[in-house]
Amino acid sequence: MFSSDDLYAALGEIDQAIHNHEQWFRELTRSLVCRLPHDQRDLAADAHQHCRLGQWYYGPSGQRYRGNAAFEALELEHERMHHLAAQLLEAAAHRATITSDEYDAFANALDRLRLQLHTMRQELENSLYQRDPLTGAEGRVGMLTRLRETLELVRRGVQPCTIAVMDLDHFKAINDAHGHLVGDQVLVGAVVHIRDHLRAYDRVFRYGGEEFLLLLANAELPSATSVVERIREGLTSRALAHDAGREVFVTASFGMASLDPDVSIEESIERADKALYAAKAAGRNCVRHWTPPDSE
Repeated sequence: MFSSDDLYAALGEIDQAIHNHEQWFRELTRSLVCRLPHDQRDLAADAHQHCRLGQWYYGPSGQRYRGNAAFEALELEHERMHHLAAQLLEAAAHRATITSDEYDAFANALDRLRLQLHTMRQELENSLYQRDPLTGAEGRVGMLTRLRETLELVRRGVQPCTIAVMDLDHFKAINDAHGHLVGDQVLVGAVVHIRDHLRAYDRVFRYGGEEFLLLLANAELPSATSVVERIREGLTSRALAHDAGREVFVTASFGMASLDPDVSIEESIERADKALYAAKAAGRNCVRHWTPPDSE
């Protein structure tokens, strides 16, 4: 899961990767058109791993994007494009002409690679600008879209998913006692704490005020509950802010529900909200699950 700072850094890296790729393409085109000596490294079977784009993709910086669908799709398109580029260079070196079919195959592979690069960049940019400006959590603007996409995966049997609505306990009292600046620090610290305990493909949205919605992908209710319990327990001992040298702590209540393939996203959120009310009624600083009325 990326923070806002991570996303800014990621955009810079992918912009540099796009620039490096276009520079490589210009040099390749110049060699072919002007019949200049080509870079022998472009003929290697693993040329896609050693060009500047490949060094980013396979290097330490690229590892953070593993799991991103657009990033994963880059690998095949990039390798295919380099293979076809090598064929063009071999043809240019040993005969007078390159056939239109050979060039078209390369150009199509190039277009597909560019599409994947720009798709990934657009996804990162959308994610950045849909962030809550204070906490860096994803905002409500894209929340329902993301949840509906996940619900489709549940309906197709691809994966189970669980949501949790989290409310910081007695947050108004923190604002009253320490001021809104410290309250803001608590909100930011809470999101940092949540991210420390979620997987890369989980999501945290600022649902409103001091409430957050957690999306735990590929997780049945029991395993999701273990994650949420670790978040809750950790909050009790982690100072999220300081006021005149004093540490400020907070607890949180959680309501959880599985994404049900037979109901809407709105209904699943309402179920988690009802479980949150049960957690508050039970004394707060606890986790409760939505229970069907006929099983209560």
